[in-house]
Amino acid sequence: MKIIFLFTAIFTSIAMFGQTSIEIGNSSAFPRNEEVAEIPWSKVMDAYPALDTAHFRVINSTTKKELEYQLEYKGTSQIQNLLVQVNVPAKGKISLIIIKGKHKPFVSKTYCRYVPERKEDFAWENDRIAFRMYGRALELTPAEMAYGTDVWVKRTNRLILNERYKRGEYHIDHGDGMDYYHVGLSLGAGDIAPFMHDTIWYPRNYVQWKVLDNGPLRSTFQLSYDEWNIPGRTLKCTKTISLDAGSQLNKVIVDYENKSNKAFVVVTGIIKRKEPGEMLLNEKNGIMAYWEPQHGVDGTTGVACISTAPFVQMTVEHGQLLTVTLLKSPYTIEYYNGAAWDKAGKITSAREWFDYLNMFKKKMQQPLIIHIHKS
Repeated sequence: MKIIFLFTAIFTSIAMFGQTSIEIGNSSAFPRNEEVAEIPWSKVMDAYPALDTAHFRVINSTTKKELEYQLEYKGTSQIQNLLVQVNVPAKGKISLIIIKGKHKPFVSKTYCRYVPERKEDFAWENDRIAFRMYGRALELTPAEMAYGTDVWVKRTNRLILNERYKRGEYHIDHGDGMDYYHVGLSLGAGDIAPFMHDTIWYPRNYVQWKVLDNGPLRSTFQLSYDEWNIPGRTLKCTKTISLDAGSQLNKVIVDYENKSNKAFVVVTGIIKRKEPGEMLLNEKNGIMAYWEPQHGVDGTTGVACISTAPFVQMTVEHGQLLTVTLLKSPYTIEYYNGAAWDKAGKITSAREWFDYLNMFKKKMQQPLIIHIHKS
């Protein structure tokens, strides 16, 4: 999840070497555990201009524990952010220091890749959950055709995508989870498409991909789609998707190219099953969630979308839960989508899933506070 930070930088005399202290504060009344703090790299370099980017460590100044970190590039040649996964107590703060030295080996908690050997899937995961999107090659097999976001449930903190594709048996649980989620001709687990004349205008599957960052704490990639027509408009879109370590939810930014320059409606959606499940359409907080009916011995999946921008309404139609948004220039929308599995043991009921989502939204509204000090 992207965190927006407030910064106060205190600078003393310019020095070639020194120690940088990063204070991370939590003003909320609940702890912030396993949260990825995003610190602009320019602020770090202002405070420590002689820092060797290939040779430094991040230490908790109280516990003296070394923390794993990531230099985020966002697909550019320059470092954009320092990412650190932290635990900050309620109404409390922690202090980190940056020191010279070789960091310990980092264990990746996120991963994404293009999968040409499986009909051009694009798959990604973290230490909680996994997902995939379908490529154009799938359209050559009409009986398998699907549109939306797929969920691969997991009950291990290991990265397992490559193992599953290599086995070729990802519909079977070998002890680490499986793929039993059905997408079909729907938005699946929180995909997006234009909505006009009571019709969802699905694009064809993605045609280009680009990895922007790939772990250990955040993986980000882009998927691009060919032009497609909706009444009175021709659209193209690019989706930028990020998944942080420790999170059940992706951040999704969708940029539309709209030559008509006219507003249009989009829907984010979750496929609804025939059997009874539990739904949450919380328009006040922008949370649309679904706790699916149990899928036999495979367990139960929770799915959700969280809106960050004003929307028109939430509704249930066309066999899906839908959040309806009027998209105006510059035709960009940001939201979160994701899933949880009861057999993973962390979220095991509809109430726990809905509580997790409400807390996720509160964290977005009360971002961590960052102060950078140069000693």
